[in-house]
Amino acid sequence: MTLATGALILGLVVIGAVAQRVAGLGFAMLISPFMTLLIGAHSGVVLVNVLGVLSSALIVPRVWRSIDWSMFRWLSAFAVVGSLTGAWVAGLFSPPVMAVAVGGVVIVGLGASLLVRSGRLTTEPRAPRAVAGLLSGLTNSLAGVGGPAVSAYAVLTRWPQVSFAATLQPYFLLIGATSATAKLLLDPRALPATDWWFWGLVVLALLAGIGLGERLLRRVTAGQVRRVVILLAFAGAAASVVQGLVELLA
Repeated sequence: MTLATGALILGLVVIGAVAQRVAGLGFAMLISPFMTLLIGAHSGVVLVNVLGVLSSALIVPRVWRSIDWSMFRWLSAFAVVGSLTGAWVAGLFSPPVMAVAVGGVVIVGLGASLLVRSGRLTTEPRAPRAVAGLLSGLTNSLAGVGGPAVSAYAVLTRWPQVSFAATLQPYFLLIGATSATAKLLLDPRALPATDWWFWGLVVLALLAGIGLGERLLRRVTAGQVRRVVILLAFAGAAASVVQGLVELLA
């Protein structure tokens, strides 16, 4: 990893952590496509999974009292199945195909979550929770992005924002750890080689992003940040698709 690539990754980590703290999600959605462009699809997704685990682990103590543990258990049980399945499927494809898949999953997932406007369900039925968890775990392993499926579920069921944002932190921690562990067991070289001190800088970048996010919470709404995250994620996803198609056609 070059110095320039490392600096770009740290910058993305700060921005992603800001979004995660303010809106409850957005870390992976925002940085996954760009990480794919920087270091490749397989390594990029694994790194996003690991970074997402660290980000959520640092946020969990700050939102502990607002976590809905019943919802967490239901989503997580099915997300683990999806994560393990996705980790196996991801290892079957070449980097260009994965680049197209990562961008495509982000575009389709974000588009679907934006189309879901009216809340017609409640959070009581368990079947929708299971479907949301399964799809979220699957896309998290394939593209490093588990947010769109649970975001669509939250809109559809009118899940209160405070509880939603808090519950997603242990949820993302679990499915990220599951996906990363499964992929590293299948391919120990999937994580980019870096010096030990780089991870110290990553933690500092995460803390800086979380701190900035808490300051922004006093000035902006989660909805405003989420719109910016979605726009940037669409741009990164489109770039990832284009890059993958160019490599395939070449």
